[in-house]
Amino acid sequence: MAKITYIEHNGTEHVVDVANGLTVMEGARDNNIPGIEADCGGACACSTCHVYVDPAWVEKVPAKDAMEEDMLDFAFEPDPATSRLTCQMKVTDAMDGLIVKMPEKQI
Repeated sequence: MAKITYIEHNGTEHVVDVANGLTVMEGARDNNIPGIEADCGGACACSTCHVYVDPAWVEKVPAKDAMEEDMLDFAFEPDPATSRLTCQMKVTDAMDGLIVKMPEKQI
């Protein structure tokens, strides 16, 4: 179980416990966190679960694969260093304390 902080674009914070094995996207969906739409349901076929990972966490989360990199090209204002698709981030104990911030919109 990991405690993850989701920060909406307007600054509203949501701190929730997410079970190991779920994705960061599923944690948002299951806890009704606004700002992560996840239109494709986690298939890495859209960019509507895009977030910016807190800079302190960028090196601590698993690296992006080529498919995620390609999908991020379609995200709203992607940042090469901090942008991630939450459907591609599996939760582990090591992610306890993770902070992600939603972009202004999902496209």
